Amino acid sequence: MSLLCSDVSRLLPGIGAGRDVSLAERVWHPSWRYGGLEQDSSCAKGYDTAHQLILEHCDKGSAVTPFVLHCGNPPLPISLTDVPLTSASPVPTDEECDSLFSVVGTTADPRVIVLGNDASLAAVLTRLMRTERLHFEIAFVPESATSAGHIYRLGTGSRAAKVAMTGTASPVPLIRDDAGKAVVGRAVVHGPAGTDLEGEAYVDDTQLFSGAVSGVEVIPTPEMPGLKARVTGRRRLFGRRWTSGRAMQLGAIAAHLTRDGVPGDREVKRSTFYRHDREWLLVR
Repeated sequence: MSLLCSDVSRLLPGIGAGRDVSLAERVWHPSWRYGGLEQDSSCAKGYDTAHQLILEHCDKGSAVTPFVLHCGNPPLPISLTDVPLTSASPVPTDEECDSLFSVVGTTADPRVIVLGNDASLAAVLTRLMRTERLHFEIAFVPESATSAGHIYRLGTGSRAAKVAMTGTASPVPLIRDDAGKAVVGRAVVHGPAGTDLEGEAYVDDTQLFSGAVSGVEVIPTPEMPGLKARVTGRRRLFGRRWTSGRAMQLGAIAAHLTRDGVPGDREVKRSTFYRHDREWLLVR
């Protein structure tokens, strides 16, 4: 039996994070035997208490408290019918998210199941990021195939709902832009009114383009460094190649952004998409 330090560090202080060690090593580590435990003249009591805390944590397993955020009117899978449900707009507002989060934040091991599309999920993650609640587990149940569903291999409908209820959360990179908005599936940058995009862009230190192109596409990746980007349109024989990195920076005469299918409300001259300093917890 083994546990990650991050799983049990809240039970007893003095344990580092990110290292997988055996149960026996944890129990006999001095910080487990004494740190944070009620002091007693008997070392055995300290050992027994630490041992019991670990076993209780293991017995709890992956038990979570799920909540469904029903964005718009997609059909509700049968496996989610008994889960507390909150209705919201197709792209949830800050107020709708906050109303749910205020309840979710009072429960143990919460899991928010977003039933909607990529824009629904992006809005939820944007609000979690801005309110510093990225410790919530997030599951995504799209009605039909979406860019995010494809990237994270989540399935759709009842299949995705089963994963949402039984899957395990793991950290994945969170991609955002300099306007503080999360991107979960696909962001596209074009010139104004369908014209070419004139300027230049870089992914980290690699130049993506310089001059005029049809557009630029940016998508998150489930692994580091976090995103990849490519020039769109006028494909060559083997298509445009992706360039991976932590950030994509763009400077243009004028650019129009579309994030997860939602057009921006104004043109910009500069835009940056980059990996946030904290990951989000995706259930898969």
